[in-house]
Amino acid sequence: MRTGVRTLLQTMASQAVPLVLAAVAGVFLARCLQPEGRGVYATITTTAGIATVAGHLSVGRSQIALWPVLERHRSLAGNAAVLGLVLGAASALLTLGAVHALALTAATHLVVVALLAVPFGVAAVNLRGIALLESRVGLANRAVVLSAVALYVPILLLAVAGRLTLTSVVACWAVSTILPFVVFARPLGLPVRGEAVLARRQLALSGRYHLGTVAFHLLLTVDVLLLSAWAAPAEAGLYTVATSFLSLSRVPTDALAQIVLSRQAVRDESGARAVTAHAVRLNLMLSSAAVGVLACAAPLLIPGLYGAAFTGSVLPLLALAPGTVAWSLLRPVEQYLVRLGRPMAMTAVAAGALASNVALNAVTIPLWGPAGAALASTVSYGAMAVVELGWFARVAGLGARDLLPGARDVRWAAAAALRRRRGAPHASRGAERSISGRMT
Repeated sequence: MRTGVRTLLQTMASQAVPLVLAAVAGVFLARCLQPEGRGVYATITTTAGIATVAGHLSVGRSQIALWPVLERHRSLAGNAAVLGLVLGAASALLTLGAVHALALTAATHLVVVALLAVPFGVAAVNLRGIALLESRVGLANRAVVLSAVALYVPILLLAVAGRLTLTSVVACWAVSTILPFVVFARPLGLPVRGEAVLARRQLALSGRYHLGTVAFHLLLTVDVLLLSAWAAPAEAGLYTVATSFLSLSRVPTDALAQIVLSRQAVRDESGARAVTAHAVRLNLMLSSAAVGVLACAAPLLIPGLYGAAFTGSVLPLLALAPGTVAWSLLRPVEQYLVRLGRPMAMTAVAAGALASNVALNAVTIPLWGPAGAALASTVSYGAMAVVELGWFARVAGLGARDLLPGARDVRWAAAAALRRRRGAPHASRGAERSISGRMT
């Protein structure tokens, strides 16, 4: 992987900044809004997030599948913006109608504010995929960091001034969702004229993946809505604090999955398989370590930081910890499975995991509240990871040992950590080439 350790560490830093800001701002949000207000905010942003995922129609999957043909690159970039804005607007309108019809929340005016940002959010998702396919990881990183700053810094300032309200938080979220579109526009050469024939082909291809993409996203987020509906907004607030705290473990794994994408989209099948297997091993090792540290620290840190009212977040966090490790393996594996052209099989796996999650939640939430939702998610995430890893291993001709971290992976991680600690520029290039070769 030519980006090497330096790119991985830079990407980890860009992932860490938003999560650290989120953790700090989350403390103020929890103390100012309390569990009920935190739950309402989570319900609104989860609804807008679902609209974003539903609206992009998995165009990013078609971008990966069609990228190997060089002549399509500029047209794909143009289509990314146009399709994102048009489909995002349609999804926002349909979601608003559903919210009104089902009376999902009393704060409908705040749902409108959040949904106004959805078209730009959808386009930004597509453009981020283009940036990663062009190996412009730095551009994708800047968009992530600037979006986080736009969201969390105003929240911190308003909290310090004693003027933090649910309305102001939702407004900050909307602005931060729009900003990445602006960040991507000029570097990617927008506006670029799209291609209608290519757009139709993209929609025909991505539409076959989309039900699975929506199911995959709902698997991650539906428990918040179910808790709010079947228990209370305060219970959802406790749960979202647990999930937010655990999200810190995604810094190294998301960074690694992000930088391997361009290597997984090349014509070389054997190279794509090797990179995917190595990413799985490293993600398993990194996620296990990070989740373990957070789980041990949670009983002390959560009540101390968020207040005694959020002590009930600790048990859900511990129940969700194994599922978080399993979830970290899904992204690099799915990025490879798209190459196989089996969208209905991928959809079936995601839909099955979602169905099992909802069924388990129906039993566990009335019994154990947020802890029950966490347990249901852990079981569903684990089952999906086993199925997709088994699929990848069968296609790639690999055994279980090929997907488990070994001494070589530990040495890679140790070398990266030592380089980072020493910060010796005169020795870094040779080490980076050596490590990059091993990852390839």
